[in-house]
Amino acid sequence: MTAQLKIGTRGSALALAQAGMVVRDLARAGFPAVLVVIKTTGDMVTDRPLQEIGGKGLFVKEIEEELLAGRIDLAIHSLKDMPAALHSELRIGAVPPRADPRDVLVPADPAARSLADLPHGALVASGSLRRRLQLARLRPDLRFCELRGNVDTRLRKVRAREGGIEATVLAAAGLLRLGLEVPEAIVLSPEEMLPAVGQGALCIEARGDSFELEEALLSVHDAETATCVSAEREFLERLGGDCKTPIAGFAVLENSEVWVRGLVAHPSGTPFLTHELRSPAAYARRTGGALAEALLRRGASGLLG
Repeated sequence: MTAQLKIGTRGSALALAQAGMVVRDLARAGFPAVLVVIKTTGDMVTDRPLQEIGGKGLFVKEIEEELLAGRIDLAIHSLKDMPAALHSELRIGAVPPRADPRDVLVPADPAARSLADLPHGALVASGSLRRRLQLARLRPDLRFCELRGNVDTRLRKVRAREGGIEATVLAAAGLLRLGLEVPEAIVLSPEEMLPAVGQGALCIEARGDSFELEEALLSVHDAETATCVSAEREFLERLGGDCKTPIAGFAVLENSEVWVRGLVAHPSGTPFLTHELRSPAAYARRTGGALAEALLRRGASGLLG
């Protein structure tokens, strides 16, 4: 392959940093590529919560349209932005190595070293229902507000205590990929804050018939990450939830086993359902589906839109 691959991406600093990593890895493997920046609806509408305008899928829609039209060869997304069900003519072609999947709490007071150190009744800025409900279970006194914008904007507003904000929650992977030093960040364990499905992972999306790109895709694919996210995405797809339903799913490999944990809750916080399963790693995807079925039997079906 001699021609440069055209790879679509969003234009945010984080999206460009992530896509740039993949482009460099492809180049090292002998597959030169160039980025094509595509503006998405999710980037253009920043004054309303995502769940009100269509959810995370709005960060991929226009990019997928360019891919389907053949104007780009591949697309790079944050995997947690991907809808549970893909377009019938598209596929996940490769999943690069996952970065830290955990969330971090960023307090306005750099002296705070844990969630317990936030002031009573502190205002936490986060538009994520998943994050809000898990924090509220640990600290019922907390209050919440929306906060959209890029990572730098969010950090600036928190550090300035804009609007009385005392903290926000960000993905650890985003800070790492941007090379940002945030010494006040407090890492939240999966036991405290179960990550979103696919958090910390990237998705290289391809057309279903682009077989000539297999060698390039394999050069940046990570089998361990793919195994884990296959369980997480099957969990999400089997649930069939929408962006208004708080859902979390996280899988890890331990020796030859996959350990999958899931959460489904009502937006009010009650009920709040969790479950976990272990199985041989070869059955990761089936285990994600079985985890969803277990939660559906426990009442999750009544929570899903």
